[in-house]
Amino acid sequence: MKKTGIIGIGIMGSAIARNVIAAGLPVVGFDLAAERRGELAAMGGEAARSAAEVAAAADIILTSLPSIAAIDETAAAIRAHAAKGTVVAELSTLPIAVKERHRAALGEAGITLLDCPLSGTGAQAVHRDLVVYASGERAAVERCGKVFAGFARLTHYLGAFGNGSRMKFVANLLVAIHNVATAEAMVLGIKAGLAPEDIVEVVASGAGNSRVFELRAPLMARDEYQPATMKVDVWQKDMAVIGEFAKGLGVALPLFSASVPIYNGAVGMGLGNDDTAAVCAVLEAMSGIERGR
Repeated sequence: MKKTGIIGIGIMGSAIARNVIAAGLPVVGFDLAAERRGELAAMGGEAARSAAEVAAAADIILTSLPSIAAIDETAAAIRAHAAKGTVVAELSTLPIAVKERHRAALGEAGITLLDCPLSGTGAQAVHRDLVVYASGERAAVERCGKVFAGFARLTHYLGAFGNGSRMKFVANLLVAIHNVATAEAMVLGIKAGLAPEDIVEVVASGAGNSRVFELRAPLMARDEYQPATMKVDVWQKDMAVIGEFAKGLGVALPLFSASVPIYNGAVGMGLGNDDTAAVCAVLEAMSGIERGR
């Protein structure tokens, strides 16, 4: 049995790798960071020395990448070294046009690229609480079924290539808004004299609750944003992709657009490497709240 390849074993990729290994599937992976490669070896995977080495060893490859430059370099290595018939499931949030370009190039080499972004944070990935938005050739998606089941609780097949990303943009738009709305509610309650932990418990039991509130409000209550499950810096990239996508369609996004300066403010406060829940610190500063940060 050939190995499952994972290229990009950061916050998300390393959690995926651990769960795929736990599911009994052999994994070979690569990341530019030597520390991440060491973690993969410690959890029972094979740490490759390059993306090309992963491509040569695996028949199903998962890519979890931070930028267009990273996918350009990775796709070139896969095209040069992967065997015909290899399936690549691209899990990142990137412009659809970029993924389409690589789908065509890899297809010329007999390699199938799928567009399969994920719903969920790095913390959710640890507990196999991810959802795959799969799109592209259905037979290739089905080939990946056992691998997807190893790290995700659910896979939605959405049809034509690119629909996975379209659905991810819709979902992430809501996440962006809900996260800032959660911070706004927490700051209102704290400034009004309510205990942060009480806000979390009571709101979570009522109509104002959301999955984002459940994930991020406890971090806001503790004023602790490390370790990050989604870094503000990385999230900024995702938001830019969504904004450009909506602009191309001529869709107005007033609430999403209103959230952008809050994330920018987090970066300006030096919180770019912190969890996106750190937008609460931005609103606290705007509201004159000091909690010892």
